[in-house]
Amino acid sequence: ERQDKFGVLSARQESTLKRTLRNSKKARELLHNLLEIGRSESGCFIGERFQPAESAFQALKDALETNAWNVFEKFGAYDDQTKALEYLATSGISFQVAPAVHGLEMFQDEVKFRQIVGNLIKNALHHRKERVDIRLELDGEDLAIAITDDGPGIEPENHEMVFRRYAQVKECSIVPRKGHGLGLAGANIISRCLGGSLKLRSEKGKGATFRLKIPMRLAY
Repeated sequence: ERQDKFGVLSARQESTLKRTLRNSKKARELLHNLLEIGRSESGCFIGERFQPAESAFQALKDALETNAWNVFEKFGAYDDQTKALEYLATSGISFQVAPAVHGLEMFQDEVKFRQIVGNLIKNALHHRKERVDIRLELDGEDLAIAITDDGPGIEPENHEMVFRRYAQVKECSIVPRKGHGLGLAGANIISRCLGGSLKLRSEKGKGATFRLKIPMRLAY
């Protein structure tokens, strides 16, 4: 940002600084994750009106920045959301919003909502081979978000384990699912605190689908 004062960066220096910034953001997100889990378990919520489709899109954008930089660089250059989504589709990332959800408002804790969705998208980006599919729709009076990857999958007997804090499933996957064991556990904890639920559908070698179901209105 101050190349006029400190000198022009080489391509290698710029790449190194961008990587450092992404890693710093990941560390900040981890701390934020821990704080929001604690706040949720303590019953600390801030209810507000927002459009879930726009909030989920922002969560996708943030997830791409830290977990798929090669895609984010081109994606971030689009000012028009429609064109940005068209580009994502060519990169194997689908973001679909059912007509009933377009322009719809919900009354929830948006910070926690975005954190749940962001964690699920990051998990899918991390484990995908080629595709991630994100779909928002209504399920009765609740909002439902399904996020699917075509990664190594998880055996049914290990589904409960992925939602445990600090637990990592290794022996059940074709490719190790590396991580700190907080993203999915945090998403599960916060979704329950908001009155929702998080379910997993997966088999070994057949990818995974995480389905979040959350009330349109926060119950205090």
